[in-house]
Amino acid sequence: MGFEATATLSHRLEDLLAIVRDSPQLQQRTDIDLLLGGVDALLAHVKSAHAALPFAECPELLERFGARLLELTGQPLQPTRVAQLAPPSAPSVPEPAPSAPGPLPKGPLHPRMLVKVRIAPQCATPGVRGFLVYKRLSTLGQVFDLKPPLEEVKAGKLVEGVITLELETADGEARVSQILRTIADVEVLVVRPVGSDAAPVVEPEGPRIVGQEPARTVRVRTELLDQFLDAAGELLLATAQVREVGKGLPAAVRPPLDESVDRLHALVRELHDKVMKARMTPLSVVTDRLPRASRDIARRRNRDVELKLSGTEIELDRAIVDELADPLLHLLRNAIDHGIEPPDERTAVGKPPRGIVALNVRRNKDRVVLEVEDDGRGMDGTRLRAAAVERGLYTAEEAARLTPQQALMLCCLPGVTTAGDVTDISGRGVGMDAVKRAVESAGGSIDIESTLGHGTRIRLHLPLTVAVVNLLLVGVGPEILGLPIAKVLGVLEERPSKLSFSQGNRLLAFGTSMVPVHPLATLLELPMGAVVEDASRFFVVVDSDEGRVALEVDRLLGQEEVVLKALSKPLDQVPGLAGVTILGNGRPVFILDVTRLVPSEARG
Repeated sequence: MGFEATATLSHRLEDLLAIVRDSPQLQQRTDIDLLLGGVDALLAHVKSAHAALPFAECPELLERFGARLLELTGQPLQPTRVAQLAPPSAPSVPEPAPSAPGPLPKGPLHPRMLVKVRIAPQCATPGVRGFLVYKRLSTLGQVFDLKPPLEEVKAGKLVEGVITLELETADGEARVSQILRTIADVEVLVVRPVGSDAAPVVEPEGPRIVGQEPARTVRVRTELLDQFLDAAGELLLATAQVREVGKGLPAAVRPPLDESVDRLHALVRELHDKVMKARMTPLSVVTDRLPRASRDIARRRNRDVELKLSGTEIELDRAIVDELADPLLHLLRNAIDHGIEPPDERTAVGKPPRGIVALNVRRNKDRVVLEVEDDGRGMDGTRLRAAAVERGLYTAEEAARLTPQQALMLCCLPGVTTAGDVTDISGRGVGMDAVKRAVESAGGSIDIESTLGHGTRIRLHLPLTVAVVNLLLVGVGPEILGLPIAKVLGVLEERPSKLSFSQGNRLLAFGTSMVPVHPLATLLELPMGAVVEDASRFFVVVDSDEGRVALEVDRLLGQEEVVLKALSKPLDQVPGLAGVTILGNGRPVFILDVTRLVPSEARG
């Protein structure tokens, strides 16, 4: 395609890769650095070509390739695809450079071949495939009588995908067919001498692999897909509103309407699910960049690290995958920078010098569990408690009462860290609060396990999708609010006199444990409904990252499947609000984020 700078750089990469492949004992760590630098430069070329900009020069990189290849081969670079290793017993003699292309020498003409090919109908880029046919055959000789003309071939204007031409070449029919078969999506129809009625070239007998026709696809802008999802969500809401209107009709005419609405709801829900399926993206979209990041961080911090990935083919909603890019990179940086010890320190405590960081992903019913685990030095809960007290976030007594699990979660508070040196790469506590917020904004949660001296495991629990959620609707005074069913552990009805008290806090018996009680009206600064003395009250036990909490509410209004709407500024900054939805009667309802709503002193 005329990208000579890209071709030169690619050939240097091929030269070095060929040597590393054939003689791996010669490989050095600096060779990998050089190859990765070449990959970065090639990526910059691709981006420049896409933007129709000139390619950035990289003479220093090419000079480093040349010096390394000269060191390995003993010969200066030649314009060949693959450099050969020099024999150790005798100095190599450089191969003469091939002469520049020019006109064919005068003399007897070579035979002409009639060539006819067809581009596969499912090919997404027929113009590119057709141009490759022309370019590949041009390397064998002169092309004549190209139909359609070259400009139309490049534009993909092919009648039934067929291209015909005549090729003047010294190569035989088998060689021409072999060249054409190296081009994907190209079917060879005819290869024979011009004027000959001989049958076209027949493949030799033997096993033949028949490829399955790939599924046909189209590219859709993500913005359009988001709008499509919003429209499907609005249809769900409109269906719920029609159902509400139908409740006001006479009972005699309601059955046909209810049946039609049920059918409509099933169709709209199916449409919504198909849109959601189209939005599903494999997690590998964000994890594929982690091996390179892992290596760069390890080199900068003098660590020897092996990164293991598993389960990254699992698919999640694209919106969730987009939210995970920065948190995963943060967790990886923390694991390598402050989790994995330097090789000499690991050897001194009986560990292998190479540390292991593992990213494991698995499905758990309707959720995805993502674990980042290292075998490093672990996290010190005692030092985390002290850091939280030092920053004034907890008193010494409150910090002492924290369970080991709660103490580890202190690293997710802003500025709480046990790192002796907070580097420009990472720091435990520097960014972990952002990781926690990002995970919770996607409807997930985070927990941490760590054993001092043996490593740390950070586990993210994520929903497959954030578009549709099941809510428990509760009433507080005049307001109706929604609690995600996934966070609700149970609902109890109890008289206030039956509650226990400890250090001024009310406690509710739930199973075999006691959970702290917090009036939801107080948390939201809302007026509480009229309370009859010692009359039964409703308590919703919810699960937060730090423990269980019982929320006291005025009314229980049932469950509802709703479409989650993101909050716009400035409401997205209000603690305790996860989103908003609209009920079938048109009433907007806030969806609560329990983990950010309940203050830490109210959690069990």
